[in-house]
Amino acid sequence: MDCGISAIYYPERGTTDNTMNWLDKIPYPLLIVLSLTLGLAPFTPIPHLAEKMKMLLAGELVRPVDIFDLLMHASPVVLLIVKAGRALGSNRRG
Repeated sequence: MDCGISAIYYPERGTTDNTMNWLDKIPYPLLIVLSLTLGLAPFTPIPHLAEKMKMLLAGELVRPVDIFDLLMHASPVVLLIVKAGRALGSNRRG
């Protein structure tokens, strides 16, 4: 029985629960489009994600609205990276 990192084994049921199953169901094209649109919007003068990362690195990301904005604009990119990492990891395992 394969109990990978993302699986939880329930001995009383004799089953595993793949906790990242929801991410596997999201298609790559959707995550790519969301990453490009939310990550780069607004396109001028500077994309929000770049602006918020610059603020984070400078230690200026302190207002709750800015933190929420960073989370909203970065979430599709993070999900895409996690999904790709899981796919690459499962291909290496067999």
